[in-house]
Amino acid sequence: MHGYGVVFSPPDLIGHLSHPVQARLYCLHRGVASPGADRDGRTRDELMLRLLMSAIMLLAAGLGAACAEDRTERAEDAASPSVQEPAEQRAQDSAEEPEAASRPAPVFAPEAMSEPRRAAPDSREQVQLSFAHVVREAAPAVVNVYSRRVINQRARITGDPFFDRFFGGPQTRQREVNSLGSGVIVDASGVIVTNNHVVAGAQDLRVVLSDRREFAAELLLADERTDLAVLKIEADAPLPVMTMDASGTAEVGDLVLAIGNPFGVGQTVTSGIVSALARTDVGITDYAFFIQTDAAVNPGNSGGALVNMAGELIGVNTAIFSRSGGSQGIGFAIPAEMVRTVVAAASEGGRVVRPWLGARLQAVTSDLAQSFGLDRPQGAVVAELWPGGAAERGGLQRGDVVLAVDGQQVNDENGARFRFATRTIGQDARLTVLRDGEELTLTVPAEAAPGVLEGQRLSVEGVNPLAGAELVQLSPAFNEENGIDPFARGVLVFAVSPRTNAGFIGFQPGDRIVSFMGEPVEDLPTLARILRQNDGAARWPVEIDRRGERIRREVRL
Repeated sequence: MHGYGVVFSPPDLIGHLSHPVQARLYCLHRGVASPGADRDGRTRDELMLRLLMSAIMLLAAGLGAACAEDRTERAEDAASPSVQEPAEQRAQDSAEEPEAASRPAPVFAPEAMSEPRRAAPDSREQVQLSFAHVVREAAPAVVNVYSRRVINQRARITGDPFFDRFFGGPQTRQREVNSLGSGVIVDASGVIVTNNHVVAGAQDLRVVLSDRREFAAELLLADERTDLAVLKIEADAPLPVMTMDASGTAEVGDLVLAIGNPFGVGQTVTSGIVSALARTDVGITDYAFFIQTDAAVNPGNSGGALVNMAGELIGVNTAIFSRSGGSQGIGFAIPAEMVRTVVAAASEGGRVVRPWLGARLQAVTSDLAQSFGLDRPQGAVVAELWPGGAAERGGLQRGDVVLAVDGQQVNDENGARFRFATRTIGQDARLTVLRDGEELTLTVPAEAAPGVLEGQRLSVEGVNPLAGAELVQLSPAFNEENGIDPFARGVLVFAVSPRTNAGFIGFQPGDRIVSFMGEPVEDLPTLARILRQNDGAARWPVEIDRRGERIRREVRL
């Protein structure tokens, strides 16, 4: 037997043990022989220990018998009819024994050791406190999503010019990659929502229902910016549906269930609570606004349901924070408000068009809160407005503090963007604004970002440094779609063909043209005119912005 043990002894007995004997007790417990053994193989300490243990056992047996006898007597007294004493007799007895009346009851008396009273359950719900009724309602609408794609993989020997010469160039082989996730049926006709990273690049999609029926799936919409995707399957009969939470009133501490297929073991339900709301600093998607939960979420749960106690979908499980790859009690789900917007876009044409506020916001720090007269940091301050944008036309001004959107509190730009983006194009949003110490309510129209979504483009030809480059006009619509600062203006290098002037000079996709031939470049027509007027020139002064760094060069052709 290994490990240390603790021996509790009565105070009057333990006092007779010396410290060396106690040390040996621990050694014997680990199976280590004690020194000083006599010829019979027994030591004096072992004999003392045996005597002590025998005495303790006898003492315990005696106490047990006494307690049993006392319980028997009490049972007999309770069973016999009680006799009421006259009041005079009780008073006389108490007067004759004043000391007994004032003497406290023994601490270990049976009356003092009685168990606390427990109330019996008075309803079936209290007897069977369970999430089973929620699971029965919600689980049939959660499915498994299997995706398959084929990728080209280079052979190990390629990349070396010596081997390429003998094997006829780089060698590749095809490899099949399978991935697993979960999904939620949101329409009885077979519309399923899942995560975009579950189906990204898939060449074949299969969906398995909770009753083991399997269907081929069609991808209706994939929205990388929100990490959501919408699938469609064709079934012979209406499918079970999970209703989305329409109230948006989830609170920290609410009980929730996470339903999915972790590690491919099969449909699994875990429980937890809402740990936090409006997590905007996670950085998983462009519209970072997540519900945090401590319900166990593992690989394979992506795209699965986060369900409240009414059996409603309040979020789609998307990511976890983990150092090991498994659940550590920090999971993130996309709120149902955004899920509803993406599903509606898929049913209306397969393209997500989000409202754009037209204002650049920044979080209110402690110093800013003090200058605005706030008792604490809250809201987001307007730092910049797009000329003629929805925010400016709605009455928003620089320096205003946006406290809430449609009654929902916001504390940074991501929170305001999310709340505004969940509105439908054509609707109005109510902004609660603090201006000069006074709260105002402004109505801002939900409109798409101005500009061409694909971007106005120009393929450059001629004798100039940009020959062979494809340029695009920056606009809020194009910038939002491609993850560029929506307030960025000018012309961007979108692509560069190899073995051209632009490629040899070193232009890269993402470079923003600031000036050409000493003239500022604000749009494509301006740059096209400059190139046309100076075609064939020997020297070209150029200024570009590359990832925030200004680079000036004079290019000679």
